[in-house]
Amino acid sequence: MGKIYCVMGKSSSGKDSIYSRIMQQGNPALLRIVPYTTRPRREGETDGREYVFTDEAHVQQLESAGKVIELRAYHTVYGIWKYFTVDDGRIDLSAHSYLYIVTLEGYQKIQRYFGSSQVVPIYIEVEDGERLLRAIARERQQKTPQYEEMCRRFLADAADFSEEKLTEAGITRRFINKDMEGTIREITEYIRRDMSGMEKQDKRISIWR
Repeated sequence: MGKIYCVMGKSSSGKDSIYSRIMQQGNPALLRIVPYTTRPRREGETDGREYVFTDEAHVQQLESAGKVIELRAYHTVYGIWKYFTVDDGRIDLSAHSYLYIVTLEGYQKIQRYFGSSQVVPIYIEVEDGERLLRAIARERQQKTPQYEEMCRRFLADAADFSEEKLTEAGITRRFINKDMEGTIREITEYIRRDMSGMEKQDKRISIWR
């Protein structure tokens, strides 16, 4: 059986870059889960790569069909933006393992949907002052910087990833992202060891069968 390795962290913690590098390396072999969103596409994004960009009517269709695994709605300065995970037939834990960026709340819902043994947290942490500097630098690169939305996300993270919520979610291990290359190596090795243990367990089960 495969697993879903959920990459989490506050905004500008480096989780997107770490996720991309691990996927590019291809070792361990992990597939992508593409989330859905109703927010506007940003410069440089491609539909079906970073997100499946959709609208409210499609969200309601998917919810009515019981295909939405988890959904988060954010009241932004530009309106309500929704981010969600869909059981669209592309997630097959009987054959593959996946790497996925998600929020803490999303991780908990995915864990309940697939089972705690099949969902593994990868929590990335960066000092808040450093995160703020990274967030500002990234926003400046946008054609139309959205500083108000950046500030909203930054402040919301304090509540979304509070120590109380991390404890409640059972997050005990943290990957401190001071050095990107070192953090990537640490997370990659962690996933390899976990997958290796999973494979050995599957082999033992096969022998006893």
